[in-house]
Amino acid sequence: MKPTVKKYTNDGELEADVNALKDQEIDVKDIYVLSHDPDRTKRIVNNTEVTGIDYNKAGTKEAYEKQGDELRDKLKSLGISQDDAEAYEEEMDEGKVFLIVTDERVKGEI
Repeated sequence: MKPTVKKYTNDGELEADVNALKDQEIDVKDIYVLSHDPDRTKRIVNNTEVTGIDYNKAGTKEAYEKQGDELRDKLKSLGISQDDAEAYEEEMDEGKVFLIVTDERVKGEI
């Protein structure tokens, strides 16, 4: 199943949507936040207590020459196609933050 993806420019809106998902009893292990700014991602994750994808795991920085490669791989690991991963990563370059939900009860709409 393809995950549900929504992009944001406003962190407050993203946090409100994450909290609404938690209120619907969507497990936090099925909720991911990705952006090009690790500090911004960490702040959102901390504000919502959601499991984010950690950018600073030991050993991952050496495995990727560019952060964009790492982000595309993370997107693909969540079930997102190569083409969509490339498009989303380009939007992250422009400052967008993505909320990705892998729970099948969330079908296309957050």
